[in-house]
Amino acid sequence: MHGPGSSGWLLVALCAATGAYCLLRMRSSVEEQRHAAGGEALMGFGMAAMAVPAAVFTPPSWSWPAYAVVFGATGLRSLWAARTGGHHLHHLVGAAAMVYMAVVMASAPAHAHGHGGSGVPPLTGALLLYFTGYVLLTGVRLIPVAAVAGGGPPAGWGDRPELARACRLSMGIAMLAMLLTL
Repeated sequence: MHGPGSSGWLLVALCAATGAYCLLRMRSSVEEQRHAAGGEALMGFGMAAMAVPAAVFTPPSWSWPAYAVVFGATGLRSLWAARTGGHHLHHLVGAAAMVYMAVVMASAPAHAHGHGGSGVPPLTGALLLYFTGYVLLTGVRLIPVAAVAGGGPPAGWGDRPELARACRLSMGIAMLAMLLTL
């Protein structure tokens, strides 16, 4: 992605840490949670790879079409899974955003910054609006509520819904940052 190196490295660290935690969540005993965590781990690691500052590493020309194919397939899987749950629609939008960023990066000349004087393209604007709303909604859902006494045994690391929401929040923020630097 284009932009300052320090923010790029922070995005790499945030996305890689989120992807690593999502791998831990794949050990959950709940099948639906395992599948969601797998898609989120792929998204986290893919975003981490995309966020590596261009001044440090310029990916080969074939990597952007490869990203588009991988996240296109992920989007189709999310579309299929959306029949059973609405959360998969968010995965579909995230995969579509990754495909869009890969296409933009593939068509951008090396070391080009921004879109010139043309402003924000409509699709970028729509994705920015979506992820801004998603981040705000997810942030509100992280506000603690009163705990119910005797709520059962403590959940393991892979089954903590507040940590899963925090990971989704961090990936949403990272997606916003990446879209802003296109």
